[in-house]
Amino acid sequence: MNKLAGRLMWLMLGSLGVSSDDVKWASPKKDGTQEGCAALQMNSYPACPDPDRAMGLAAHTDSTILTVLHQSNTSGLQVLREGARRWTTVPPHPGALVVHVGDLMHILSNGSYPSVLHRAMVNRTRHRLSVAYLYGPPTSVKISPISKLVDHSHPQMYRPITWTEYLGTKAKHFDKALTSVRLCAPRTGFVDTNDHSSVRVG
Repeated sequence: MNKLAGRLMWLMLGSLGVSSDDVKWASPKKDGTQEGCAALQMNSYPACPDPDRAMGLAAHTDSTILTVLHQSNTSGLQVLREGARRWTTVPPHPGALVVHVGDLMHILSNGSYPSVLHRAMVNRTRHRLSVAYLYGPPTSVKISPISKLVDHSHPQMYRPITWTEYLGTKAKHFDKALTSVRLCAPRTGFVDTNDHSSVRVG
């Protein structure tokens, strides 16, 4: 999972023209593993006879760089689609994983990769399970927009912050966490997802 998360992160950063010279802490090790911290979160959503009156997991963005999610064969994950302002179910597929862009990738990319607002719904008759691999940077590393992605037309949108500090900010401000570390308004075409605006499906 560490290798997978690192590979995905570099595919995303590489698409922005970022190299390992630009993000020293994120350079892959010789064995292919990735420097960073991670956690595994296991979620259980029992069947609910009246799902309209219950919420499996409230709408939120992840505090991670990336979250790699495995779902059981019961639907429940929903994302808010960019521009549509409606929730869309992400159906489970055997052998497939779902990848969420997290708030720290949002910061690292200076808003080029918006974090994904998502939620989990309960099922009327079926128990649902999910396993999330939460990938982030080393705890001592301050995450801020990569300098290569900052210029006169694209000012630095967020202040430097460690993952530990950001988790504390998220606990305090929840859906306004990104806004609380923002230095300037998003550039045209990108909206801070923690302002409850539409987001890109990751």
